[in-house]
Amino acid sequence: MPAKKKSAAKKSAARKPATKAARKSTAKKAAPKKAAAKRSTAKKAPAKKAAAKKAAKKRTPNPSFMKPMQPSPQLSAVVGSNAMPRSEVTKKVWAYIKSKGLQDKQNKRMINADDKLGPVFGGKKQVSMFEMTKLVNKHLK
Repeated sequence: MPAKKKSAAKKSAARKPATKAARKSTAKKAAPKKAAAKRSTAKKAPAKKAAAKKAAKKRTPNPSFMKPMQPSPQLSAVVGSNAMPRSEVTKKVWAYIKSKGLQDKQNKRMINADDKLGPVFGGKKQVSMFEMTKLVNKHLK
């Protein structure tokens, strides 16, 4: 039995560093792992909370976009004379553009004006789709 105790003592001695310098180097190596583990958990926790907040909170439409607006006589030639929300006006203008094939073939961002859209676009022959929304909004009251 004493032989077993000696071998266990040898194993434990082999596991422990012999010098103070060796002890310090192993302590330094262990410390960054703990700090890295703390950092990674700290970063992940807020991301999960933010995702949970986004999923729980539903987006509601802005009431000003749903307010009926009266189109001008030039715009009513394209979308109709009834009052409607801005989103509906935009849908009808795009439906008109698609049905008449007024989107430029080379550059799809550009819209070509026809006889009805010319006055809405301020006399321009071609406008970008971003400028078009600005020009259409001028014709709503």
